[in-house]
Amino acid sequence: MFTRRDLMRTAAATAILLGGPAGLRRAAAAQALSQDDLLRFDPLGQVTLLHVTDVHAQLMPIYFREPSINLGVGAVKGKPPHVTGPDFLEMFDIPRDTPECYALTSVDFVELARTYGKVGGLDRLATLVNAIRADRPDNTLFLDGGDTWQGSYTSLQTNGADMIRAFNALKTDAMTAHWEFTYGEERVREIIDGELDFPFLCGNVIDTMWEEPVFESTQMFERGGVQVAVIGQAFPYTPIANPRHLIPEWSFGIRPDMVQAHVDAARANGAEVVVLLSHNGFDVDRKLASLVDGIDVILTGHTHDALPREVKVGKTLLIASGSHGKFLSRLDLEVKGGAVTDYRYRLIPVFSDVITPDPEMAKVIAEVRAPYEAECTRVLGQTDDLLYRRGNFNGSFDDLICQALLEERDAQIALSPGFRWGATLLPGQDITVDDVYSMTSITYPSAYRQEMDGAMLKTVLEDVADNIFNEDPFYQQGGDMVRVGGMGYAIDVRKPMGERISDLTLLSTGEAIDPAKSYVVAGWASVNEGTEGPPIYDVVSQYIERHGTVSVPENTTIKIKT
Repeated sequence: MFTRRDLMRTAAATAILLGGPAGLRRAAAAQALSQDDLLRFDPLGQVTLLHVTDVHAQLMPIYFREPSINLGVGAVKGKPPHVTGPDFLEMFDIPRDTPECYALTSVDFVELARTYGKVGGLDRLATLVNAIRADRPDNTLFLDGGDTWQGSYTSLQTNGADMIRAFNALKTDAMTAHWEFTYGEERVREIIDGELDFPFLCGNVIDTMWEEPVFESTQMFERGGVQVAVIGQAFPYTPIANPRHLIPEWSFGIRPDMVQAHVDAARANGAEVVVLLSHNGFDVDRKLASLVDGIDVILTGHTHDALPREVKVGKTLLIASGSHGKFLSRLDLEVKGGAVTDYRYRLIPVFSDVITPDPEMAKVIAEVRAPYEAECTRVLGQTDDLLYRRGNFNGSFDDLICQALLEERDAQIALSPGFRWGATLLPGQDITVDDVYSMTSITYPSAYRQEMDGAMLKTVLEDVADNIFNEDPFYQQGGDMVRVGGMGYAIDVRKPMGERISDLTLLSTGEAIDPAKSYVVAGWASVNEGTEGPPIYDVVSQYIERHGTVSVPENTTIKIKT
């Protein structure tokens, strides 16, 4: 990232105008922080890897708040990425009130967001990628970790075509996948066969009938005279976390033995560098690196972690590049005698206000958004409070979704999935159609209304808690806790499966949830085929329009024991 001198210089320039208007503060920050600062890097070796992941269809600059709670259990408790806020700043020696503090933590987020502005935007990302390529034309690989085609109004309307066009324009070298599969088998095959200009690598996906690979696993590249093998690893729990009926004939899994076989085959074919382009999630990849020999680099994704330093497991480097187009990772490798002998890494934050948009990508974005621009930018209402999603147990935008479900679906309890994607809104900001879809745009959006007894509600919470807090990473699925409205509970993440959740309370009456009693529950994103109900984005939009200005009080209904 930045040098200490860069950080302090920017902080000092910003501090001069702390009492002034936000526009002046932002101007001071922009003057102190430049595009050249973001690109500054002392090249090393023959190979440059560029990595983005979990962009979630965000074509435009956004705000995005990192989580304030990201708990680790067992052997990873207190280890990156399970460190947040002031503890993160201390661990990585990052001063407060700096660009890094803003980019990497939730500390003073609103104030720093008004100072440093939005992040991401594919036209800004293109500027960085093209500049590095121009400096290292024969050395650079640009790799996409997946969760790219889903997460916005335009991606849903075009079945991912907007993002495919954008990433073709970025001259992407290869990608892997997860949410891409929620468009269904037919659409995925259509894209790969006729629209995508680069390899779609998912070496852990098997046809259930023939037990044969569905996709290519590996692509060989020559960069700087070095043979580089890129092996793709799709999200292993796709048919569990997402509807199996959309991809009924494909089997997924972590498959360490298969990964080892792909690595061995790549080495046998002359690979001097082996890169796993993974959507496993950070903790899964940390364990996988200890089980598979011969991987030099794992470019990890799915859990949206952003780390300013690499994590090393044996001889394998783990790189975590954040999400939503907010960061670009650069890793330079020196290779001698068929092995990596040195490396240099930088996580580059994509500060939109200080990067000149690439004109070609800006044109692509304008063209793909043009048919939808009026609807995307249509204002539904305003927010009095900071609206964000990330956090192990709740996010304020998730609380808003639960408010909408309770009111619009006339329910006692609301359940909203613990997705990690979605842009952040500052207090006082307009809420547009784009903003709602950045939180809700999926291909199975029905907002159901049904009865559940108290025993089932506890089972749901226990199952999700085990997906997150099981001490064996191979049993984790990488999301956050299901968000709950109208009901409070306590959780002890240290307890085993079935014993973590207690003290379930119906908030409207203050009574304990009765295991034998039925309650009216509203939710969305059911993986069950045939689920009925209005689309969740319509439910939330109608709620916001009816209220005009929304307020989301601090959620104190979840008691956390660690």
